[in-house]
Amino acid sequence: MDILIIEDDVSIRQELKQLLENALYDVSTLTEFTNYTECIKNIRPDLILLDVNLPNLSGFEVCQKIREQSNVPIIFVTSRTDSMDELNGMLKGGDDYITKPFVAPILLAHIAAVLKRTYKKEQQEKITYKGIELDMIRGRILYDGKCAELSKNELKIMHYLFTHAGEIVSRIELVENLWDQQIFIDDNALSVNMTRLRSKLETIGVQNFIETKRGMGYRI
Repeated sequence: MDILIIEDDVSIRQELKQLLENALYDVSTLTEFTNYTECIKNIRPDLILLDVNLPNLSGFEVCQKIREQSNVPIIFVTSRTDSMDELNGMLKGGDDYITKPFVAPILLAHIAAVLKRTYKKEQQEKITYKGIELDMIRGRILYDGKCAELSKNELKIMHYLFTHAGEIVSRIELVENLWDQQIFIDDNALSVNMTRLRSKLETIGVQNFIETKRGMGYRI
């Protein structure tokens, strides 16, 4: 398991790195605090430890940007102890919230719990159809060694299509399924997401995977 540390305080970053390596995790760190999402896309960590007080953007903003592309688990590790900060972190897509100064065994226990919860679910949430794999936990689709990152909406749409493979799924059915999951999307937004999905599939070498049935809906 590879854990990415996003922490601008050098001493804390080194302390976390040493702690995690001693616990036999692979560890990556960011030392430049720009282009977060591009760095994460290249590193592809299994979990992120994220500070809140960062240069340029807050950790909450970074988390929100990550969630537009990936479902990688995120644990906030921060000196901010206000309950509203913790709530904000969860609302932005965080999976856990640990305050500094942290107690090493407790932090490791939280990391282990999030990883177990996430990747136990992953075993149930990796779906393959026609050689194309949908990875729900990491929020991506894979084919022939190539990978495309999906937004939350795109991921949920693809999951519904994969679980109804071979069936025609109506547009209203997709919209209602997303609303049931508290993802607010209308018919126009669905069209935009389908266009983006097809474009991303093409980047990994998949042509005509999502079939449009005129007046009826979609089928894979």
